[in-house]
Amino acid sequence: MIWDHASPTRKHNYTKSKDAHLLTTELQTPLLEQFTTTRTRTLELVRTLEKDDFVIQTARYASPPKWHIGHVSWIHEVVLSKIDPSYEFYSKEFSDYLNSYYQQFGVPHDKGQRGASSRPTTHQIFQYFDAITKKMTDTLVRNITDEQKKLVEMGCHHECQHQELLIYDIQHMLADQYRPVKKNQVPVPVKIKDTPVSISGGLYTMGYNKDRYCYDVELPEHKVYLNDYTLDRYPVTNSDYIRFIEDGGYNTYKYWLSDGWEKVKENKWQAPMYWTKIDNKWHTRNFAGTTLVHPDEPVCHVSYYEADAYSKWAGKRLPTEAEWEKAACWNDTTQKKTVFPWGDESPTPQRCNLLESYHWRCAPIGAFPDGASHAGCQQMIGDIWEWTSSEFAGYPGFKSGFDEYNDKWFTGQKVLRGGSFGTPQMSIRGSYRNFFRLDERWMFAGFRCAQGA
Repeated sequence: MIWDHASPTRKHNYTKSKDAHLLTTELQTPLLEQFTTTRTRTLELVRTLEKDDFVIQTARYASPPKWHIGHVSWIHEVVLSKIDPSYEFYSKEFSDYLNSYYQQFGVPHDKGQRGASSRPTTHQIFQYFDAITKKMTDTLVRNITDEQKKLVEMGCHHECQHQELLIYDIQHMLADQYRPVKKNQVPVPVKIKDTPVSISGGLYTMGYNKDRYCYDVELPEHKVYLNDYTLDRYPVTNSDYIRFIEDGGYNTYKYWLSDGWEKVKENKWQAPMYWTKIDNKWHTRNFAGTTLVHPDEPVCHVSYYEADAYSKWAGKRLPTEAEWEKAACWNDTTQKKTVFPWGDESPTPQRCNLLESYHWRCAPIGAFPDGASHAGCQQMIGDIWEWTSSEFAGYPGFKSGFDEYNDKWFTGQKVLRGGSFGTPQMSIRGSYRNFFRLDERWMFAGFRCAQGA
């Protein structure tokens, strides 16, 4: 049992979970270690929540923490059922509640009603989490096929995605009332050039080309033709964006797409989400509380519509995802593509601001000079997901790797690249394609601008 009802002050002692011995077994394989690490991090994110926090759904686009915890476990059950066709799911009631959008498993639960039910209880969800951890661990200490291993890895990456979504939802619900288990100071930035980076055009082979895990939508590799272009050296900052606001950007229809202008009027947008003016100064609400907007941090919590409008106001445009990827991952000296802007080495806190940096905020521009791309672009991994102008669709020759997972969203979404300060390291690479609807703002999303044909 994870939840200790006998303790009036909580706290759920995960280290004494009945299945804890399974997480330290000497039979660890790389895949089992990955699974163990992923499950442990999920628990770490919710360790300091109060019991009442687990059932709150603050908006239709958000989900209660208990739902995230249960849903990622249910996806592991789906994987177990693919490995063993005779597998029996833990509970029909749980499956009905935790099914997000998979028609093959029945009618999905209404997303807007995830916080309307007190059952399964938080206590039951944690029991379920433990039970599925044990079942998957028992499976991974046996021999399974390479194809089955890929399914397990997909389940781990799916859980990483929900860890980030959970962070979005916790910020929306609690802001500075959340007490993360770990928190580090943001590095002191260095001064960097403010000139855009010039990128040569020509044929570029985009898509994932290494042997690590990737999603089906990152494949296959294919050639695209790019004209010469420039890309901003760093993302648009808060001070940049304030100039757009003060110049009447939200009140000038000519900068906006038609649908975007309707959203501005309908929702009375006048600034990024969480921003408010106090004593004539812009403040934002985040994990640090309500604080003055930091002028040198990347602007965050803006929709595609806002990013596009700013770009038009600035006389620029958003980059395509191919332009973004080449600027991030192409080494012109070696004529080779790398997994990350700095090379093929895994991310470190010295190179970028991801979840394992535990900053819980964007870092100022210039905080990670060691993470620059060969072309010279800064902070292309971490801090904020960056909107591109590209529609989310399959690459030429796309083949679905998992039913109802990615390809069912090939309409009405734009691609974002680069990860955020809430993205687990395991989740991100230069070829990773995130996607959101054009009006969504609660995620950690910003942008940088391009110019050229």
